[in-house]
Amino acid sequence: MEDVDSSRFDPSRLGDGSALDAGPPIDRIESVFAVYETQAEGDRLVYYGDPLIPPERTMRELWPLFRDAGYEPQLTMRHGEYVLVAEPTSIGIDGIPWTNLLLFLATIVSTLFAGAQWYYYDPISNPAVLWRAWPFTAAVLGVWSVHEMGHYVMSRYHRVDASLPYFIPIPSLIGTMGAVIKMKGRMPDRKALFDIGVAGPLAGLVATIVVTIVGLHLPPVTAPPDVVQDPNAIELRLGYPLLLEWLAALFDQPLYRDDPATAVSPVVIGGWVGMFVTFLNLIPVGQLDGGHILRAMAGEYQETIAALVPGALFGLAAYLYYVSNYGQNAVFIWVFWGFLTAVIAAVGPARPVDDRGLDRGRFLLGALTFALGVLCFMPVPIEIVG
Repeated sequence: MEDVDSSRFDPSRLGDGSALDAGPPIDRIESVFAVYETQAEGDRLVYYGDPLIPPERTMRELWPLFRDAGYEPQLTMRHGEYVLVAEPTSIGIDGIPWTNLLLFLATIVSTLFAGAQWYYYDPISNPAVLWRAWPFTAAVLGVWSVHEMGHYVMSRYHRVDASLPYFIPIPSLIGTMGAVIKMKGRMPDRKALFDIGVAGPLAGLVATIVVTIVGLHLPPVTAPPDVVQDPNAIELRLGYPLLLEWLAALFDQPLYRDDPATAVSPVVIGGWVGMFVTFLNLIPVGQLDGGHILRAMAGEYQETIAALVPGALFGLAAYLYYVSNYGQNAVFIWVFWGFLTAVIAAVGPARPVDDRGLDRGRFLLGALTFALGVLCFMPVPIEIVG
C-alpha cells in the first residue's frame, strides 16, 4: 500500500457535501482512493486524491460503487494530480427515439426498392408494385433487427448504457448497410463483454435459419423473357455457405444453380444476407462482435490474433484472383475487408474494467459461435457475370 502525503489533505478544500450525496459514501471511496478535494461540476462528481493501490485495481474496486449509484467513473490526470470523475448515466430509452424510427422507416423504403429488383418489379414506372416486395424487406430487416436486439437486451441485462439500433438505408442490392448500436462508457467485466458480443450473432443466426427455411419453401422467381434474352443483362451469382447448403439438403429444396432464368425466393436472399453478416460480424478484430467475444475469451492475446486477420483476407483475395482465376469483382470484397479490418484492429478492442477470465461454459459457447460463423463463410459471396 502506498503512503499518502497527509500534508496535502486540507478539509477546507472539500466541496459542498450535499452536492456529492448522490455518489457513493466518501469512506467507501477512501478505502482505495485518498480524497483531499471534491467538486461538483454540474452533474459530474469530481474527486482529487491519490490511489492507495495501483490505478487499474482502484478502478476495479470503485467501479461497482459508482455504478450502483448511477455514475460512470473515470480515473484521469489533471495538472499532475489524480482525478476521479464520475458522470451520471441512464439506462434505457429517454423519450421517443425519433432518429431511430425515421431511419428505420427510410430503411423499409430502401429495402422495398432493393427487393423489387429481386422480384423483377419496376417500381419506378409502376410505384404500386413496390409493396409486393415486402417479403424480402421482412426477411432482411427481421434478421438484422433480431441481431441488434440481441445486443440491446443483453446490454440492458448487464446495465450497460446502449441505444436502440440505428438502421442505415442505402441504395444497394439489399437496400441497407445494416444497423449499429451506440454504447456509452466501459464494459464492467469480461462476462458482460462476452454476453453482449455473442448475443447478436446467436440471436440473428436463429432468425436467419427460420427465414431461410421459410424462403426455401416459397416458389422460385423466374426472370421475364426479355431480361433473359437481353445481351446486355448482368447476371449475379451468389455463393452459398455450408449452412444454406445443409438447410436446402435437409428440406430437399433446390437452389436452382443451373437455370439462369430461375432463382430461389428473395426471402432466401434475406437468409443469405443474415449468414454473410453473421460471418463478417464474427471476424475477431476490434469492436466487431467477434472482437468482443475473442477479447473476453483470450484477453490481451486478442490483439495479436487480430493483427493477422487483414493479411489472411488479402491472402484469400490473392488466392481467388491468381490461383482460382476469379475476376476482380469477385475478390474486391475481401480486399475491402482487408483494409477495413486493418483500421478496426488498429483502433483496438473494448477493455473491461474487471479483466479476470471467463468461466468454462462461456468459453465453450464462444468456440461454438465461431464454428457457426465458419458455416456461414463463402469464398466468393457475389460474382458479376456479363
